[in-house]
Amino acid sequence: MKYLFALLALVAPIGVAMANQVALDSEVFVERSVEQADGNVAVTMEEPTRVVPGDSLVFVLSYENTGAEPAENFVVTNPIPDAVAFVEAIDSGAVYSVDGGENFAALTELRVTGEDGVDRAAQPVDVTHIRWTLTAPIAAGGSGQLRFRGVVR
Repeated sequence: MKYLFALLALVAPIGVAMANQVALDSEVFVERSVEQADGNVAVTMEEPTRVVPGDSLVFVLSYENTGAEPAENFVVTNPIPDAVAFVEAIDSGAVYSVDGGENFAALTELRVTGEDGVDRAAQPVDVTHIRWTLTAPIAAGGSGQLRFRGVVR
């Protein structure tokens, strides 16, 4: 249960929405694959009542422009909870940080120093923050979602 509380406490996205009246909401789901009687596999999204290391998670960041004008260049930055290893962005256009949110770039452009002191290409597990910049205006009343996957450490 301590993992669940850590996850829920750290899923809040940081948005640049002061001038743009964009409301943000975040949810996390446990993604489970269940084999059915016919041999097919069904993927379910469940509320995280209990999570354990190895559980697959999907983070959903919902946004809605509650203002009367279009919101332009809206930025959403979400820290990856310490209890989670980042896996992938489901929605395109994300950039990543491996240094606590100081610098952002495509994952292929980022480097980290490994535990052995050797500089290496960053891997998904190194990601500390994910950011999307929505370049298309969000119309008044418009909404959408941004999603990414992680695994409980």
